[in-house]
Amino acid sequence: MRIYTKIKFKWCVDTQSYVEEYAEYEEYDGDVALCKGGSSSSSGDQTTTVRYAPYVESYHTNFLATVSSNRNAIINNSPFAGYTNIPVDEAFFGTGYIISSFPSLYDLYGKFMAGLDIEALWDQVLDATVNSTIVKDLISAQSVMMDEDITINSLPRLKTGHRDINSVMSSSFVIGKSIIEDAKTKALALFSADLKYKLISIADNRWRAHLDWNKNVVGMYSEIMKFYFSTKTDIDEVNYSMAAKNKLWPFTVLDFERAALGALQGATNTKTDVAGASTTSKVLGGALSGAAMGAMIGSNFNTAATSTTAASTAGSAWGAGAGAVLGIAAALTY
Repeated sequence: MRIYTKIKFKWCVDTQSYVEEYAEYEEYDGDVALCKGGSSSSSGDQTTTVRYAPYVESYHTNFLATVSSNRNAIINNSPFAGYTNIPVDEAFFGTGYIISSFPSLYDLYGKFMAGLDIEALWDQVLDATVNSTIVKDLISAQSVMMDEDITINSLPRLKTGHRDINSVMSSSFVIGKSIIEDAKTKALALFSADLKYKLISIADNRWRAHLDWNKNVVGMYSEIMKFYFSTKTDIDEVNYSMAAKNKLWPFTVLDFERAALGALQGATNTKTDVAGASTTSKVLGGALSGAAMGAMIGSNFNTAATSTTAASTAGSAWGAGAGAVLGIAAALTY
């Protein structure tokens, strides 16, 4: 027999095959171990046994015995069995309030916006401002002060002058007194007109604030409802996930036992959790929840700092953006 240590082949174009060109070998006539199958066939079944160090096999055997002995007790004691579902309305609104306690968005819009007559509202606000009880009290107080001034100052001077010329009982005295009363009436009317004129700008501000309030109520209500349904999705996901984990707990235990059985083959990536919502739905829910809450916080923050609509809108924008980013991060983390 030859034991080759080096062989050089050359490609033959004529025969289209490799031809041995050079070889280095040694002659051997010693014992040879032949690889053969079973006694009945030269190609019989073969069995390969992988062995580990005896102390490793011993520890693994004891480990499997421990896992097997605790299997039944663990299977019958699911850690998710005592979970109580979270009612979404109680979690979101608080005890005693449910989603049906609130009117629909369409009804709220109809109440605050659809049936709104801005001209009638302006007449109402203007009348309530310029003809309020406080305005009437101010005009009445001004009238009393003018009457007192006439009684204390104007009439005594008129009487003294007519007494000096001995014409107190003449018609000129009555005419003089009527002139004083006429002046008082005109001055009081001028005071009333000037006061009400200055209140028109206040009435305009009240009218605009009323319109903004109606719009903001509808907008805030829609954000709350959107945030509610986003929260409902998250809470339902938790409830269903816990129920699924409880039902699949026996199989989860077997997953751990299967991982223990294959421990000698190295670490494996074994999934023992229950699949929940998809990553896309979690990210979308987190973004909507964060954006809604961020917009409300940002709007309130800027409204407290300034009364301009532009600043409030800007605060809502940056609040929604920041909230959406935080919501996405939370969805990807948990």
